[in-house]
Amino acid sequence: QVHLTESGGGLVQAGGSLRLSCAVSGLAFSSYSWGWFRQAPGKDREFVSAVSWRDLSTYYADSVKGRFTISRDAAKNTVYLQMNTLKPEDTAVYYCAADHRQFNTKADEYEYWGQGTLVTVSS
Repeated sequence: QVHLTESGGGLVQAGGSLRLSCAVSGLAFSSYSWGWFRQAPGKDREFVSAVSWRDLSTYYADSVKGRFTISRDAAKNTVYLQMNTLKPEDTAVYYCAADHRQFNTKADEYEYWGQGTLVTVSS
């Protein structure tokens, strides 16, 4: 059975940092690309970042480029999202997801999802 479990969300002041984790079980971790998405209240789920299974290339939405860093630890079957210089507009539920494609920003094409972790950034 596949499980993706996010953690690390919480309340932080603007300018602060958080590191999200996504623990994975039931999948061949290194055979999947990993993405982070977020969904703010009343908005669609949006792409944040991804790391490719093929060459570990990383991709970022323009809104987080230079502030967020995605990484993965295959030995721990865990994906991370380091978020620095957080802004109130980063407030959302953050989800990790798995896709067998090399790179994908389309949420509806990802195959497996976690339950999400809430990040709230106060001004």
